[in-house]
Amino acid sequence: MDDMTTANQTPARRPRVFSGMQPSGAFHLGNYLGALKQWVQGQDEKENFFCIVDLHSLTVQQDPAALRQRTREFAAMYLAAGINPDRCSLFIQSHVAAHAEGCWLLNCVTPLGWLQKMTQFKDKAARQESVSAALLDYPVLMAADILLYDANEVPVGEDQKQHVELARNIGERFNHLYGETFAIPEPMIPKVGARIMGLDDASRKMSGSNAHIRGHAVRLLDEPKEIEYVFKRAVTDSHGEIRFSDDPERAGVNNLLGIYKVITGRSEEQVLADFASARGYGDLKMRVAEVVIEELGPIRERYHQLIAEPAELDRLLAIGAERARSVAAPKVREMMEKMGLVVA
Repeated sequence: MDDMTTANQTPARRPRVFSGMQPSGAFHLGNYLGALKQWVQGQDEKENFFCIVDLHSLTVQQDPAALRQRTREFAAMYLAAGINPDRCSLFIQSHVAAHAEGCWLLNCVTPLGWLQKMTQFKDKAARQESVSAALLDYPVLMAADILLYDANEVPVGEDQKQHVELARNIGERFNHLYGETFAIPEPMIPKVGARIMGLDDASRKMSGSNAHIRGHAVRLLDEPKEIEYVFKRAVTDSHGEIRFSDDPERAGVNNLLGIYKVITGRSEEQVLADFASARGYGDLKMRVAEVVIEELGPIRERYHQLIAEPAELDRLLAIGAERARSVAAPKVREMMEKMGLVVA
């Protein structure tokens, strides 16, 4: 291939990633290790769109002032944890109107039966006396979130994999009906860190909705003494062995080792070597607490700086929203034209 041909080639676009987090409950260690820390580590390799999905929060009744405050707090936490607004597009979902517009257009090609089969909808509907149409439609909005950016990868936990698979189905259906429009995304589930379990009950995933229960989770804004308290009381087992295990009875120790492994970036062999001379589970708990305290200290400090500078936080979010609109708005326009609408 000659130099002229090489020079005229369009550079290949970096893989594009979309991921979002709902501003509900407290921001805890499971959020951080399962998502945010890994986003930070990969932000130079791919083109990233990180969204605080506040519209999704409205599927259940919210206190407006509390939702507004939590949304800003989540934005500050993203930045404090290391998301670089010069390298990524960080924005609030409701600031980009294309998400709601795209959701309606995708509703028009999504069979109702697909939504009624969604596991999370059936589980949540069974626990509520009254179910909103938005709860049923939640996966279509999530599909719009992803498809509008032609995302190649969607980092999710195992519990959200079905939603990404639905987004794939909706995108493929739209492409079949109206011609090639969307890239078809792939769910990306990290092997370690995607499912940090509760420290009080290692059979349940660490949850923001339960973070108010002392001992269940480490919240990212907890002070060192509180973090030590929680880890000292973390569930283990009666075996007395410090090793990784798939045995449900040993889930507590496995969870502690997994937390240590993700934070330190060490292999399983290196982790076990670190604890070879440990004197029981007490040493394990304190060492895990130490690395968590060391990891979260700078994040907590930076977070408080950002919250104290609301104008700067708003400026950074506005930049991210404008970048997102520059991609999502043309995609919605393309959808409208292909579907036969008169586009102004």
